Amino acid sequence: MSYKISFTSLGCAKNQVNCEQMMSLVQSAGHEIVPDPAAADVAVVNTCGFLASACEEAIGHVLELAELKRAGGLKKILITGCMAQRYKADVLEELPEIDGILGTGSYGDIVQALSEVMEAGLRPCRLGNIHTAPQNGPRILSTPPWYAYLRIAEGCDNHCAYCVIPSLRGKYRSRPMGELLDEAAELSSAGVKELLVIAQDITRYGTDLNGEHQLAALLRELCRLDFHWIRLHYLYPDEITEELIAVIAGEPKILPYLDIPIQHCSDGILKAMNRRDTKESIRALFQTLRARIPGLVLRTSLITGLPGEGEAEFEELCEFLREQKIERAGVFPFSPEDGTPAAQMDHVDSEEAARRAEIAVDVQSDVIDGYNESLLGTEREVLCEGFHRQAQMFHGRSYAESPEIDGRIWFSSEEEPEPGDFVTVRLTGVMDGELTGERV
Repeated sequence: MSYKISFTSLGCAKNQVNCEQMMSLVQSAGHEIVPDPAAADVAVVNTCGFLASACEEAIGHVLELAELKRAGGLKKILITGCMAQRYKADVLEELPEIDGILGTGSYGDIVQALSEVMEAGLRPCRLGNIHTAPQNGPRILSTPPWYAYLRIAEGCDNHCAYCVIPSLRGKYRSRPMGELLDEAAELSSAGVKELLVIAQDITRYGTDLNGEHQLAALLRELCRLDFHWIRLHYLYPDEITEELIAVIAGEPKILPYLDIPIQHCSDGILKAMNRRDTKESIRALFQTLRARIPGLVLRTSLITGLPGEGEAEFEELCEFLREQKIERAGVFPFSPEDGTPAAQMDHVDSEEAARRAEIAVDVQSDVIDGYNESLLGTEREVLCEGFHRQAQMFHGRSYAESPEIDGRIWFSSEEEPEPGDFVTVRLTGVMDGELTGERV
């Protein structure tokens, strides 16, 4: 029997890759993938479970799908991914609308799960080994054709005190380099122009295989392929080697855009969070990177209200932001997650954490405004991603904007570029915090 299956992926890009792999398995088994759950027999929701708020989003999505079931169109709902792994039996018990779950160790069981819910009338609960689940396999890309993700590892060994990822995704496992290069070559042949190298921690790549950092070697090989841009996401500060800096600085295809989550700058908080950095080590790293990599744009993640954060530590964080002028920062209030050591520590209440996050965002906005102003009159290579009819402008991204998480560049053009084209834009203004310009 063949069925119509819809897929929705919530959360991070790493989760999206798992969804793309499931889509390929389902299509290879003869099922049809449809974009609209209302037209599907089975809706698959690949969930995020990193934060309680992400789980709430997933539950809201499930309840919307349940309305479709009651209306008589959609027949079954399958939940996969991190929320399913994190809450397991609770999901099946408290959400009767769900017809089965697959944990993060069981993505490869999607075809069997479809048969069980549609033909055998079962309610599968498949929770495979999260430490050994295969990572490879063909994908159906769900991104625009000009960019794609290459996930080079799974899991995490950092065990930050506030984070549930190791319990959801298992120990750190690098994928073999040959396997990665084969997958990257397929993406290049398919016309992908921007390759985003991702993992929970890409800087640790290879250390579990032979004890040596191998990210620099992998990047050299990726640069031999026909990509225009190679972008790096999630580099941990203490794992950035001299060899890696040299490769990033020396390879024109590797964008001078580095996503380095620091979470905080206070030494006491970093220690409590089981981070291996200090304020001075982070400052020294940023100074080195900016000196070695011209035009570098830094992105980071910050948490306010962490255990141990008083007013002094929070002001220290804000001052560090002003001093370092980090161009991109995501700021999040601390969320005490069940099962993490940090949830048992004394921490700032949620309202105060949220208030501090808003203040930090204001500080960061000033930094971004200054950065944008400094660019006016300069020219940037922009990857065109479309035309906005209401604004009557084209939009795209330069090396300084990563898809989905950073803003856009808006520009006018006498000639009409196609989505996926690279154009040169002279930056002339700012609109709602995003740069505007005209095609040269």
